[in-house]
Amino acid sequence: MKISKHNAEHYIWGDHCDGWHLAKNQDLSIIHERMPPNTSEVKHYHQQSRQFFFVLSGSATIEIDGKEVILGKQEGVEIAPLVPHQMFNKSNDEVEFLVISQPNSKGDRVLVD
Repeated sequence: MKISKHNAEHYIWGDHCDGWHLAKNQDLSIIHERMPPNTSEVKHYHQQSRQFFFVLSGSATIEIDGKEVILGKQEGVEIAPLVPHQMFNKSNDEVEFLVISQPNSKGDRVLVD
C-alpha cells in the first residue's frame, strides 16, 4: 500500500509540530515531520536506536553532542546511539524532514538536562 503524510498515522508533538508514521515496526521507524518557524525538540539521546535525519524542505539546525549542524534541503546527518541531539527550526519558514530510526526509537529516548 502506498503511504504519504496524507494517509499515514498522524500525531502532534512539541510546540505545534507534526509527525506522520510512514513505517512503524520494531526494527524500523520512518517519520515525516514538520516544524513551524522558531520551534525545537528537547535534547535527548537514544540507548539503542541509530537515527538519520533528512531535510525535505526548509532549513533545520541540529545540535549533535554540543555542535550545531545546519541542514538544508536534500541534506542529512546520521546520529549514533548514546549521542545527545536536539533539532531546531531557527528560521522563519517551516521545515519538513524524515527521521529514520533503526531499531524503532519508541521507548528508547533519554532526556538530557
